[in-house]
Amino acid sequence: MAAFKGGIFDVDGVLVDSPHEQAWRESLQELMEGPWSDIRDQTSWTPEGFTSEVYHQRMSGKPRKAGATAALEYFGVPDIDRRVTEYGDHKQEMIIRLIKDGKFSAYDDAVRFVIAVKNAGIPIAAASSSKNAKLFLERIDLANYGGSGNLHEAFDVDVSGRDFAQGKPHPEIFLTAAKELGVEPGDAFVCEDATNGIQAAKAGEFAAIGVARADDSDALAGEGADIVVTDMSTIDVDKLASHELATK
Repeated sequence: MAAFKGGIFDVDGVLVDSPHEQAWRESLQELMEGPWSDIRDQTSWTPEGFTSEVYHQRMSGKPRKAGATAALEYFGVPDIDRRVTEYGDHKQEMIIRLIKDGKFSAYDDAVRFVIAVKNAGIPIAAASSSKNAKLFLERIDLANYGGSGNLHEAFDVDVSGRDFAQGKPHPEIFLTAAKELGVEPGDAFVCEDATNGIQAAKAGEFAAIGVARADDSDALAGEGADIVVTDMSTIDVDKLASHELATK
């Protein structure tokens, strides 16, 4: 079978260990202990209750408004429509500070895989729901990986942070990335760490690599990921030439 002609990468959780979870958690705590303290007792929120499981199952990979809505619904916060924008804006201010302060790191295995795919002649796209994806990628210096420039410059296409009509698990973001790469969905693979991202990839008829950064291999496999890895350096890049997703 012909080689894969495109690779599409989520950013948060796949390429970078981002502070999104921290920003969502801490910004809600600031609101609950400050401006929203009067409604705190009407909710199920506690600092300990905002777990990584809540973030990954309900919020990860969603656009800002959808992520904020999911969290507020989970904790039973009243007047969600009135509060969702305030929460999303507060989180955004916090994450910009964290990014500028360098409070994130690249996943070395993922960066090296991106470089290997690029060197194999396969066009690549970044496709994150986050409007902060470019900020992350621009701050990853490829000189640390034997290259030059920053990671954002390595991508042929970046559709991250656009206001798509449908968020994941709808495949619109990945279909747009494939279109801008000039490839058919069946000729491209998607790398995702979130279950709704795997759902989006399979709904769009892409091959899917599940990247289990949160001890969720079974969940990613259960959504139809073609392979699931905890370390992207184990993916066999040579097999991409025969349209196969496999580990070494």
